[in-house]
Amino acid sequence: MSQETRTTGPAGENDNQNQSDARQRIVDFGSAISRNERGNIYTLTIVGQVEGHQVLPETVKSTKYEHVMPLLAALEQDDEVDGVLLLLNTVGGDIEAGLGIAELIAGMRKPTVSLVLGGGHSIGVPLAVAPRVSMIVPSASMTIHPVRMNGTVIAAPQTFNYFERIQERIVSFVAKNSNISEKKFLNLMLKTGEMAADVGSVIYGEEAVNLGLIDRIGGLGDALDCLYDQIAQARREREENLASVR
Repeated sequence: MSQETRTTGPAGENDNQNQSDARQRIVDFGSAISRNERGNIYTLTIVGQVEGHQVLPETVKSTKYEHVMPLLAALEQDDEVDGVLLLLNTVGGDIEAGLGIAELIAGMRKPTVSLVLGGGHSIGVPLAVAPRVSMIVPSASMTIHPVRMNGTVIAAPQTFNYFERIQERIVSFVAKNSNISEKKFLNLMLKTGEMAADVGSVIYGEEAVNLGLIDRIGGLGDALDCLYDQIAQARREREENLASVR
């Protein structure tokens, strides 16, 4: 399935339509697709707050899960897309929506790379580690803290048990998709004295790599090179499989 609208007519009209479609895609989804001989890369941004079942005010910059989820499913099936670059600058947001998006990314067979820019806080941490390779710029930060909930909370053992089970899902996912252990990540999550009015930790670029949470330090060029390397490897594997069938 292609994300671009195909039109008939003179070449100039087609080019204008494609440029218009590309601009509209950036406006609607914060995404763009680039094409060259090394591969076609779809760039998707996760910015602001991850919106869940509750609609956020128009004044809040948000990423809507009902947009991102079907888009990821379409990209996985799109023969014209060779890889996906995920740009992250998020304060976090809805836990189940963010974790659902992260699970979709982790389940993709296509080459994927994430790049944390600015911040990858809270539920942004699972989103950052979900791709095959995760990268972070030196100035970026990541906040790791226990599960929190806004609104009315029933003070009952069942409620705290529910929080703990959600927390276990997040810790397990992060440990599975990175090089940090569950114990070390949980210690960062429950650390006291690091944050003035909360429990948790704030870590920065090189520290995130040293802890094993993020794979590499790098910028945009490094992320693209990594993605092109994955695409080239995937092409070689396909050619080898075809040759073995013959």
